[in-house]
Amino acid sequence: MRKHLVIAGLTLVGFNAYAQQSAALKSSTASKYAAGITAEQLKKQLYIVAGPAMEGRETGTEGQRKAAAYIQSQFVKAGLKPGADGKWEQYFYLTQDTLTTSKILVGDREFAYAKDYYTSLKGSRSAHLTEQEVVYAGYGITADNYDDYNGLDVKGKVVVVREGEPQRAGAYFLSGSNKAGKYGTTDFKHELAAKKGASALLIVNSQVSRMGMMAGDRLRRSGVYVKGDVDMSAFPTVFYITPELGAAITGQATWNAEALKVGGYATKLAIHFDKGAKESQASNVLAYLEGTDKKDEVVFVTAHYDHLGTHDGKIFHGADDDGSGTVSVIELATAFAKAKREGKGPRRSMVFMTVSGEEKGLLGSKFYTEHPIYPLAQTVADLNIDMIGRVDPDHAKDENYIYIIGDNKLSSALRPISEAANDTYTKLALDYKYNDPDDPNRFYYRSDHYMFAQHGIPIIFYFNGTHADYHRPTDTVEKIQYDLMAKRAQLVFYTAWDIVNRDERLPVDRHEQ
Repeated sequence: MRKHLVIAGLTLVGFNAYAQQSAALKSSTASKYAAGITAEQLKKQLYIVAGPAMEGRETGTEGQRKAAAYIQSQFVKAGLKPGADGKWEQYFYLTQDTLTTSKILVGDREFAYAKDYYTSLKGSRSAHLTEQEVVYAGYGITADNYDDYNGLDVKGKVVVVREGEPQRAGAYFLSGSNKAGKYGTTDFKHELAAKKGASALLIVNSQVSRMGMMAGDRLRRSGVYVKGDVDMSAFPTVFYITPELGAAITGQATWNAEALKVGGYATKLAIHFDKGAKESQASNVLAYLEGTDKKDEVVFVTAHYDHLGTHDGKIFHGADDDGSGTVSVIELATAFAKAKREGKGPRRSMVFMTVSGEEKGLLGSKFYTEHPIYPLAQTVADLNIDMIGRVDPDHAKDENYIYIIGDNKLSSALRPISEAANDTYTKLALDYKYNDPDDPNRFYYRSDHYMFAQHGIPIIFYFNGTHADYHRPTDTVEKIQYDLMAKRAQLVFYTAWDIVNRDERLPVDRHEQ
């Protein structure tokens, strides 16, 4: 009991110290510059960023490049410096795989791609396999107390496995629980088949036909990924196949995994699979504001400026997602730059970064944190803004709110700072609903701050929740609540003001990711 009391006492002292520092910053100075972040100016910016000329800002397109150029022009106008080693943009290159040829033949019978089988194009390499030997390897799993490959030689052969992992008495045999473990995943089976020297891996999956109907042509192209991130040269091609195709390969009339014996099958099997690659360029836009006595430490303010582009002749404007965050970063940068010109600049340096590739899988922020321009060890925090212009259905009757996510996962000091800024200035209802680690939406993992958090950098994610226009062409500028958006952006400003000017750097003393 004593130990817990001592820890609680120390924590309280620490919180009080941060609260006192926050109180010291309750001055008209911060309010003066925060007041420059207005609904009118945010609206003016957003009508451009989310306007039709930007064509939905899809990563790797002309619309994204137009948006990058506009953001840069606003940073220049504000008097900031280029933040990417003397340049405004940090470029990265993207690849999208496209299916060119795919054919599976069992004897003289040809099976159809996206109907009888499909593959993850990103996770497969081209292959031309004729008269291949086929080996059935059960679940395709090797573990301490279980081995489907025992006694099998699969080198240079096509391996057929069933989906999932073995169960016994209603429980998963390998984990001994009612939850599936790593052994049933495609990644585990794929890596193991590669180690065994298989030429291809075919996973019998009961959902293949359904996936083909749902996904259609999307199965003929991969998601976009950063060039060089994926090297599948050492891995066999992996396909998901229907039970009907599995039965044809193993000589059954109807697929019955329980009746199959592990081992070789005399099947005349041919696989022909080729893919091409489409490459494009994308960028993160960075502006730098040098600090004073603590200029070697850096605080980031981020948002993603990409969205979904155009589809079927319709523009996905992305006014809330994440035009709202993008223009907020511009206005925050403008406010801090003005403070510096007037002799009230931040003690710590600041980087205002708008990233692309977020909608493709956090690609821009991932690239930045893997190729940092400012040492990650000197990066104090990231305040990430992703959708702050609307109201979700849960707050239809009380719109004065913002979701705060991740503020207490790495630093005990960040939530007290955030709450002090809000209590003193903006007086929003801070909703921590999505900060719950058990929340099924997992929003903490779904925006760019997460790439910083993975490197032990404290973060806050500002979010208004989803709504009926989320990821639809109807996410447009006239639906934004600009006064509320300005108040939310001001909360970010006041929180950043405290972090960049306080005596002590934020401690990294929690690990709750």
